[in-house]
Amino acid sequence: MAGDSTTIARPYAEAAFEVARASSALNTWSDALNRLAAIVADPQVASQIGNPNLSDKALLDLIFGVAGEGLSAEVQNLVRLLAENERLAVLPDLARLFDARKTAAQGVRHIQIRSAFALSDAEQDSLKGTLKGHFGADVELTVEQDPSLIGGLEVRADDVVIDGSVRGRLQQLANELQF
Repeated sequence: MAGDSTTIARPYAEAAFEVARASSALNTWSDALNRLAAIVADPQVASQIGNPNLSDKALLDLIFGVAGEGLSAEVQNLVRLLAENERLAVLPDLARLFDARKTAAQGVRHIQIRSAFALSDAEQDSLKGTLKGHFGADVELTVEQDPSLIGGLEVRADDVVIDGSVRGRLQQLANELQF
């Protein structure tokens, strides 16, 4: 389902990004979309999305009421469009995709690191420098410890995966031995 949600959210995120960039409001849009994503992800609100006994207007009143002041007319129009198309549930993916596009446009690559062991600040700084040279852009790291890797690192940047883990090497060796 998450893949379907991402596929559905992508065109909305792209359109929102273009509108936000054209009006030089990337940070404002990002804040608003993340606030709205948190609201629709809340179990009490999420349970009302798709409720046939609740009108779109009542649902939007609820969402906008919780969001409070400060949502631009364009952001409100996007939320109304999502409600009309029964797509409010994709707001968390929309916000995530928007932020990824914003980060990329600002010349920063978001990279996920999985390591078998905790990485010190010095190791993370060294890794940032190496990855900055490899990708030709500033990098922002998210580091996660995963003992199942046995040793080494797994690096994910969008569609690029660099598996330098012991588990990955063992798996590759097993595949080669199977002829």
